[in-house]
Amino acid sequence: MKKIRIGLLPRILIAIVLGVVLGNVLTAPWVRVFVTFNSIFGNFLGFLIPLLIVGLVTPAIGDIGRNAGRLLLATVVIAYVDTVFAGLLAYGAGSWLFPSMVSSSLGVAPPSGDDLQPFFTISIPPMFDVMTALVFAFTCGLAIAYGSLATLKSVFADFQKVIVKTINVAIIPLLPLYIFGIFLNMTFTGKAYRIIVVFAQIIVVIFVLHILILLYQYLIAGAVARRNPIHSLLNMLPAYLTALGTSSSAATIPVTLRNTLRNKVSEKIAGFVVPLCATIHMSGSCMKITACALTICLLNGMPHAPALFLNFILMLAIMAVAGPGVPGGCIMAALAPLQMILGFGKEEQALMIALYIAMDCFGTACNVTGDGAIAMIIDRIFKKEEAQG
Repeated sequence: MKKIRIGLLPRILIAIVLGVVLGNVLTAPWVRVFVTFNSIFGNFLGFLIPLLIVGLVTPAIGDIGRNAGRLLLATVVIAYVDTVFAGLLAYGAGSWLFPSMVSSSLGVAPPSGDDLQPFFTISIPPMFDVMTALVFAFTCGLAIAYGSLATLKSVFADFQKVIVKTINVAIIPLLPLYIFGIFLNMTFTGKAYRIIVVFAQIIVVIFVLHILILLYQYLIAGAVARRNPIHSLLNMLPAYLTALGTSSSAATIPVTLRNTLRNKVSEKIAGFVVPLCATIHMSGSCMKITACALTICLLNGMPHAPALFLNFILMLAIMAVAGPGVPGGCIMAALAPLQMILGFGKEEQALMIALYIAMDCFGTACNVTGDGAIAMIIDRIFKKEEAQG
């Protein structure tokens, strides 16, 4: 008989539901079993984060840089600025709306006690810290891009395979159990209900924000390219729906490319911009991660000043290039700035993973649909230059 395969999102949702239900049933010793597993897995994840940066960011920078030129530079700058702006939009809207949502949840099932402690812990210190990994990745990536270092490129390509295999075999399969343990412990101590109530409201705001992002992207693209923005956005609807189903920018490239051509973008520009933006343009993902991170900061009374989040968003937009092609890759890459800049611990990181994956398809749909808008802008810029030349 054919095996029934359950996707990652359903498994995460099942883990959250089971954690909430069983947190009201299981006794403390049973809960501590899963807390112990989470402690070990969390330490392993902490060990892996710097290696994730080196293994994923280095080849990504090396691949982007090999096509160096004005077309590449223009596309990268527009994609990066748009990704940062989407994050700032999420922070601005969140600073306005989220505090009242968080404060209104204060009376919802207040915590009944402290978190349970694991039976034992295993220390797995990382080989180097996050900033060292980031600088090393950029140095090697740029060296590969501009030095034509075939051997070094091959080494990092193999290391990338090791990291991707580790994510697929050791991280992704165990994530539902890790999420289950987090929600089991939070429910046992009375913290889960408040978080669920708050994020039920936050998800609505995030959905509205991702629609607003698409509207401003196509309003700008329509103005630059002198085309009807709503008609252009509707032309991209098949790509949007495909991304909702696949939750993959890479898998949606053929559909995105076909619909971009329907917006009268030249084949040369569309063939270059769409695959590149699938790697570097993460406006929907950046918006979603920023909104969730701000909410967790508000819930836990952590610092969330504008300057702090600006630093986080600028770094997040760079780290996002490591995301495509890896399951949950964007949130995995985001763990580094979440830890380094916002000071997120294991519980906050686990919440971010669960929330991101629960809304992954909408962020991906926003990303790929916005790629078409960038292609329209680039096409207009270079057609104008050719006409003048």
